[in-house]
Amino acid sequence: MNLDTAQPSAQATAQLTTSDPTTSAASESTPTAPLKLAVILGSTREGRFGPVVADWFLSRTDRHTGFSADLVDLADIDLPTALSYRPGSAVQTQLAKVSPRLADADAFVVITPEYNHSFPAALKSLIDWHYGEWQAKPVGFVSYGGISGGLRAVEQLRQIFAEMHAVTVRDTVSFHNAGAHFDDEGRHKDPSAAESAATAMLDQLAWWGLALRDAKSARPYGK
Repeated sequence: MNLDTAQPSAQATAQLTTSDPTTSAASESTPTAPLKLAVILGSTREGRFGPVVADWFLSRTDRHTGFSADLVDLADIDLPTALSYRPGSAVQTQLAKVSPRLADADAFVVITPEYNHSFPAALKSLIDWHYGEWQAKPVGFVSYGGISGGLRAVEQLRQIFAEMHAVTVRDTVSFHNAGAHFDDEGRHKDPSAAESAATAMLDQLAWWGLALRDAKSARPYGK
């Protein structure tokens, strides 16, 4: 069964503090710049449930000092499935809404439902329209769906992002029978397990994000 029905927002908290590894022991420690995190909401279906999950997750990142989050909602972007090396002006307009934001990001979280044992076409289109924007960056996943919790979609996305030279983190946040976990106001009814999963995933994403950002500052990827 495909699950994607509309709901409003939710609230939660998380926090991670990072320090600049280049600071000398004799000087006072200073925090690194927060990682720029693009949170990609992959569903565009009418009546989608995705905004509930996105609002809950963003409430975690908003209070997480390791990240500065930017929600990339694919419902606001109309990219064609037919790719072109010479996109017309209409496609260039759509790309201008999203490509600079992906390029600027240090890390990604993909929020995806599971449709017919896979992920939405709009998400595949976004991935395929870009290449360098994904390279040498970490990707985390928040999934939702029926009994599988969207994990079959995540496993397919791992293979695709590997082809894009991205690094996917092991831990995920997954909601099986997702609608049952949130009330009518979009609040998670029993958030402790989901919050622990989100913290673990964000910790891994922060480690990889900082490591890859530092590595690329010393030597561009692929050079």
